[in-house]
Amino acid sequence: MSPVLAGVLQLLALIAALALAYVPLGDYMAKVYSSDKHWRVEKWIYKGIGANPNTEMRWPAYLRGVLAFSAVGVLFLYLLQRLQGHLPGSLGFAAIDPDQAFNTAASFVTNTNWQSYYGEQAMGHVVQTGGLAVQNFVSAAVGIAVAVALVRGFSRSRTGELGNFWADLVRGTVRILLPLSVVAAIILVACGAIQNFSGIHSVGQFMGGSQQWNGGAVASQEAIKEVGTNGGGYFNANSAHPFENPTPFSNLFEIFLLLVIPFALTRTFGRMVGSLKQGYAILATMATIWLGFIALMMWTEFAHHGPAFQIAGGAMEGKETRFGVGGSSIFAVSTTLTSTGAVDSFHSSFTGLGGGITILGMQLGEIAPGGTGSGLYGMLIMAVIAVFIAGLMVGRTPEYLGKKIGTREIKFAACYILITPALALVFTAAAMALPTPGHSMTNSGAHGFSEILYAYTSGANNNGSAFAGLNADTQWFNSTIGIVMLLGRFLPMVFVLALAGSLAEQKPVPATAGTLRTEKPLFTGLLVGAILIITGLTYFPALALGPLAEGLAS
Repeated sequence: MSPVLAGVLQLLALIAALALAYVPLGDYMAKVYSSDKHWRVEKWIYKGIGANPNTEMRWPAYLRGVLAFSAVGVLFLYLLQRLQGHLPGSLGFAAIDPDQAFNTAASFVTNTNWQSYYGEQAMGHVVQTGGLAVQNFVSAAVGIAVAVALVRGFSRSRTGELGNFWADLVRGTVRILLPLSVVAAIILVACGAIQNFSGIHSVGQFMGGSQQWNGGAVASQEAIKEVGTNGGGYFNANSAHPFENPTPFSNLFEIFLLLVIPFALTRTFGRMVGSLKQGYAILATMATIWLGFIALMMWTEFAHHGPAFQIAGGAMEGKETRFGVGGSSIFAVSTTLTSTGAVDSFHSSFTGLGGGITILGMQLGEIAPGGTGSGLYGMLIMAVIAVFIAGLMVGRTPEYLGKKIGTREIKFAACYILITPALALVFTAAAMALPTPGHSMTNSGAHGFSEILYAYTSGANNNGSAFAGLNADTQWFNSTIGIVMLLGRFLPMVFVLALAGSLAEQKPVPATAGTLRTEKPLFTGLLVGAILIITGLTYFPALALGPLAEGLAS
């Protein structure tokens, strides 16, 4: 079987699996967030945290819940790392340095999972399982909760109430993420991923010394790492490590896990607003971009520009032979179009244009399908922008789902789409202009610029994957990327929730003959075009200095 055919067959199998899960999972999540009943275990949690799950919140109160919970998470995880040397199960590892502890705490609480450390050489069992894995669950649940709040803004009228953050947080964790992760972990263990709490072992003799490996609760963390679109690996090699991702089947299964909730949330959206066709329109937009990026990636990585590529069947440098070009390309596109950040290959070793595709995927805002929750609310913000553009073209007040998109709403949407590009580009420019940060680049020229552009793009968009080649474990990068991750996560949420509150207060507008049909293919095409044009206008100069220059020169 040719490598190209193998890649296409993997893609078709993945699409079939996602299609089978779409309806039941999407409908189930809609029931979870629409139910007025509480499970017994949830009542225990509410009692423990002192929350009343039946109290409705307006958007400022909902936002305060998000920020307060996340701030406590940052502080707890920071202290856990700083005290690691005094904790049981630390495997003899010392406390994490302050700048790296801040970076890691900000990273996992923001669902970014950027890692400037070697997991198997820095973090013991308690920090990995009691700190990082816990944040993998709750940070993903926070993202879904904010998305559901925005959906309620569209579905409700004449009220500013968006639900209860604590109820949404607990339900997302207990009813969705935890069950899916348990099933996924069992499957990964069956595939060969490890799950234990063993210590450090010496394995064989290599060049006069021994190679050392430590065990860990890898399969369970790997499951929520993908299900929650987190991306932080137990080992430095991430999903290229055989303990995390042993076989081609587990590779495809992990891609399925990181895509299934973001795609299924479009069904949840359709259910909650009372129009499945609206959900299908958002799904079609996400799927069109995702498939287009995979086609481009496979084309760039399978293109044979020399005898080495011809012998290997594609650009195999930096890729696992277990997965090949096809599996690696699908994984790379899926992880950068979501907020996952997991890698089964090293993006720095992709072709110039292939590396550019991974950067562009994040620069779209990671909305195709995006992260758990963040992908849906990011796409809905872009839908608001597209409706506004359409209204300008026909001279009509824009409307979306029966709500008028006025000056206030478009200001919230505009602020949302400006935040992450500003963070990524300003900090990239600062790192390139200052003398010290440039010393962390392994490469010079266009490829070196891509390393830094990728790092800040990844942080601002809460992706977490790295281009490889950049030594990010410095005070400058730990501090600045940590700040970028926090601002890139929570500033957009401010405008999402403010928009949700504004929409919920509105009186529904009845559809007329002049109303833009946002469930039709025409709107899907308009939305795809708006996303690509806005991203291109924002990032093209930076891309031209990095991956485009490298790709065109090769």
